[in-house]
Amino acid sequence: MTGTPSAPPWDVHRLPRAEGRVFLVTGGNAGIGYFIAEQLAATGATVVLGSRDPGRAEAALTSIRSRVHGAAVRAVRLDLADLSSLGAVADSLDVAALDAVVHNAGVALDHPPRRETPDGHELMFGTNHLGHFALTGRLLPLLSAAPAARVVTVGSFAAKSERLDLDDLPSRRDYRAARAYGRSKLAQMYFGLELDRRLRDIGSPVGSVVVHPGGALDALTPARPPVHARGLGARLGAAPAALLVQGKHAGAWPAVRAVLDPAVRGGQLWGPRRFGLRGTPRQEEVWSRLADTAVAAGLWDASRDLTGVDPGP
Repeated sequence: MTGTPSAPPWDVHRLPRAEGRVFLVTGGNAGIGYFIAEQLAATGATVVLGSRDPGRAEAALTSIRSRVHGAAVRAVRLDLADLSSLGAVADSLDVAALDAVVHNAGVALDHPPRRETPDGHELMFGTNHLGHFALTGRLLPLLSAAPAARVVTVGSFAAKSERLDLDDLPSRRDYRAARAYGRSKLAQMYFGLELDRRLRDIGSPVGSVVVHPGGALDALTPARPPVHARGLGARLGAAPAALLVQGKHAGAWPAVRAVLDPAVRGGQLWGPRRFGLRGTPRQEEVWSRLADTAVAAGLWDASRDLTGVDPGP
């Protein structure tokens, strides 16, 4: 008796075809988001780049089209820092269903002063977490219309050493830029896992997956002019780091797998294979901190109150 053939091993260089599917990548015009979009475009899917800068979005589209023959790519204006603008995003997609959204866009400040969004939220928390939280609520009807859509949230290894302070989500006390960034990414990851729990409770076909890119450096990233340029000096200087970390093209791999691989399940965490810093994507144990459902529920309630949007039940 012949058994059912097993699926071939996942190959980051031989992705499955995805014609007829539509994927939105926030921040798809630069960095890891650009490479997520480029790799997804190579599958035959329609890829929409969400970007607040039309010029940079156009440059990214031109680069993808030059590398992926027949790429079906376009852009929509998306400013996650402006919550009032997100209601128009679903209509601007002009699709009946959305097969995946990759929550990749983000702001990272290196030093003070503390800055705020137009809505008065600390800039990194307001953009990286609250913006994606509200956007998910706006997109959920389109995601629910697809057969098995996915919300893929790109977290960060920087979040692993942080803790959320539910009494000071805006980081008004003792503001430190690096800590505020790590907490904003931790909030995103809490949200991605809590979203999946709530979707499962109502039997939704939508799954929510959390990923992180490990260590991803510009200097180890292939050139994509004018989106990304890499000089010889930067390449040589970063060569020793390649033993531990990788380029942003490889940092895109966990998110791409979370979108495309039918074996990936909602509620999972995916990252690079080697020490969580580099290599091909693999499923990780959910970090112990992220398993705290009380913190996740408290963050959800606070985020709903701050945005006026509830992405789930």
